[in-house]
Amino acid sequence: MSLPNPSFAAAFKGRRVLLTGHTGFKGGWLALWLRQLGAQVTGIALPAEPGDSFFDSCGVGERIDSRIADIRDPKALFEAGEGADAEVLIHMAAQPLVRLSYAEPVETFATNVMGTAHVLELAKTMPNLRAIIVVTSDKCYDNREWEWGYRENDALGGADPYSASKGCAEILAQSYRRSFFQDPDGPCLATVRAGNVFGGGDWGAERLVPDIIRAATGAAPLSIRNPLSVRPWQHVLEPLAGYLTLAAHLLEQGHAYEGAWNFGPDAAATVPVRDLAQAFEKAWGHSFDITYGDAPDGLHEAGLLRLDSTKAQTQLGWRPRLGLSDAVHLTAEWYRAHEVGHQMAHFTMAQIDAYTARMSPETSQNVTPPRRASDVPDVPKASKTLMTNLN
Repeated sequence: MSLPNPSFAAAFKGRRVLLTGHTGFKGGWLALWLRQLGAQVTGIALPAEPGDSFFDSCGVGERIDSRIADIRDPKALFEAGEGADAEVLIHMAAQPLVRLSYAEPVETFATNVMGTAHVLELAKTMPNLRAIIVVTSDKCYDNREWEWGYRENDALGGADPYSASKGCAEILAQSYRRSFFQDPDGPCLATVRAGNVFGGGDWGAERLVPDIIRAATGAAPLSIRNPLSVRPWQHVLEPLAGYLTLAAHLLEQGHAYEGAWNFGPDAAATVPVRDLAQAFEKAWGHSFDITYGDAPDGLHEAGLLRLDSTKAQTQLGWRPRLGLSDAVHLTAEWYRAHEVGHQMAHFTMAQIDAYTARMSPETSQNVTPPRRASDVPDVPKASKTLMTNLN
């Protein structure tokens, strides 16, 4: 059986797209990619975090219609969305951190659950809307830490507030789909679940890869909790390609493609935390100041999590294009380029172009980074130790 062509290049040209969360790391990458595809993008999000950010480094706000609002505030959200009248809505705004959810559980549920409800209420007011994608997380599953990957029909759940909030968001989206988006001529709604995403431009606090990069550039030594915990690691472009592929199918073929979808990496990229850190050391060209130990505060973090993306591979023709080593190299190259002052919007779009070139059905080779991380001189190391999490 031949797989469907995964190309979506023509699906977004001239389309009006509303993207929530565009000031974040993952949303910023998607905003640039949509603009590169010719979409008219309106973004709604909180301001970018202070300090380094993908949003500022790549000038995302200068390339799209950027609007600032808190999705927890329905009045502010509706005011920000006035006149958007999108054809495609991709909801990515979220509180994305497991450990922060322990400190701020109510705020996490307010953002990830009620914020999603507010966005879907806004969607109901858009007369030309045709496709809605709600981005949740691989952590929406009731994780039993078994060896095989979770499928879209497995039970939802969550031991920590973040994971539980994403399970709730899935149930909420399913309810809205069945209650308000069943008109055959109306918009279609799908939810998407990715693995542990990394890539250039993420400076989030208490996130593994940003903390590895801080160790690599000498900003701080690093202490990693639970180094043997296994996660499905993937470059940010992998799930974003899945979201765009799915959105194109929703636009072209409608309700047949609604529902839940996994976009996870191959089994070879589902590895322990220690392995990922060592892969970055190899890509960077020198060892980092990293220590490994147990979580000091006893907060629960799952030890094993895998995704089964068979549905997306067989029905959409999507599949991972990057091996873990290539994903790590592309990420290291981005931070090296930023470190030496490259024009990061152009560098980012070049990485998108290189990835897109590998998406044709007949292409099976992984992307090769444009230059090695070791070509850039080392930076002296600093003294403050970071304790990172596994998000």
